[in-house]
Amino acid sequence: MRKFVLLCVVTLVATIAHGQKLKNSDVPASVKGSFAKLFPGASDVKWSKESATEFEAEFKVGKTEKSSTFDPSGKWLGTETEIKQSELPAAVQATLSKEFAGYKIEEAEKAETPGAAIFYEVQLEKGDSNLEVQFSAEGKVIKKEEKKEEKKEEKKEN
Repeated sequence: MRKFVLLCVVTLVATIAHGQKLKNSDVPASVKGSFAKLFPGASDVKWSKESATEFEAEFKVGKTEKSSTFDPSGKWLGTETEIKQSELPAAVQATLSKEFAGYKIEEAEKAETPGAAIFYEVQLEKGDSNLEVQFSAEGKVIKKEEKKEEKKEEKKEN
């Protein structure tokens, strides 16, 4: 249960979209060092501070988009990797077909945290309904949350 709670907390923090953007020089050396060891081929790295105790790097490895979180000492907390729908385990795809028929997959990610099983997070859309669903590799729904889509309105001034 403790691992599951940690997993949920890491996922929640990792998906917060409004972290404080940081310059590379504002990221502790311990965090940058741990990041460099884990992801030596990373490019397009963008740092943010998700909370007082968590730093997030959004980056690419090759053409794959990833995000990873670290505590101030450089301890790795978790990584999410964007994947194609076809890369979801067969059990997850079966659950999607059965329990979420009619929903379109907007985004799929593989999530990893220290000492916990890999899980999958899928953004689903059907009409005005937007869901974020987490699945175990065996296709079990771990968490399901309705998301409100933020609409950005651009104002044009003449």
